[in-house]
Amino acid sequence: MGLEQDIKQQRKFKNEHEKLLINILYTNGWLTEQQTQVFKPYDITGPQYNVLRILRGQYPNPCTVNLIIDRMLDRSSNASRIVDRLEKKALVERKTCRTDRRAKDVVITQKGLDLIVEIDATNSLWMKKLKNVSIADAEKVNEILDALRME
Repeated sequence: MGLEQDIKQQRKFKNEHEKLLINILYTNGWLTEQQTQVFKPYDITGPQYNVLRILRGQYPNPCTVNLIIDRMLDRSSNASRIVDRLEKKALVERKTCRTDRRAKDVVITQKGLDLIVEIDATNSLWMKKLKNVSIADAEKVNEILDALRME
């Protein structure tokens, strides 16, 4: 099925660039919904998963909230609130920064690391859906998306 059928488009797009923009936005929503279903059994959200992955990448070193914000995929997410929720679930912990006692460092817990491993196994099954796209096509799409963000 094509984009026009998916969104029940009655008229033609003005041009291919307009269609590309709508297609990217629509596909982003679709991918977000797919990932939401993957994370649902684990009682976490996409942004929470993103923070856990960032912290796992830093592990065993701690991370500041500002570093988390810089690396987040969705910069509109409130990283401090996300860390608060993850801390309540014992997936991360805050520690006093060794170099600045006023600051707090964030580190992923063993429970958080274990959860990420479990989610990654489920997520890899979901990622198999991307096998419909050849490596060459994936490389080309990545080039195009990178070009869109160039200023």
